[in-house]
Amino acid sequence: MYSQDSISGRRRGRAEPTAEMLSGLACLICGTDYRNAPAPETVVVSHRDDKQLLACHGTCARMASGSVTGLDEPPLPLAERIRRHRADGS
Repeated sequence: MYSQDSISGRRRGRAEPTAEMLSGLACLICGTDYRNAPAPETVVVSHRDDKQLLACHGTCARMASGSVTGLDEPPLPLAERIRRHRADGS
């Protein structure tokens, strides 16, 4: 299990999220591209500019939100996230 200090340190050392991360197409922590990953279990961990920010269920979600299950909200379907990403011109 990660200590609170290591989780906080990881958050401070993280680079700015990419356009794919902001569109819910990649994990905020490990960068897994959900378009290419074989059915990863994703969870909503935050919101930014009315978009869901996602992380992989488990350690990534805990590091992003403090909970392995993220927020109690289902992520939008991948096809919808891809459509919105393209519409934003990202």
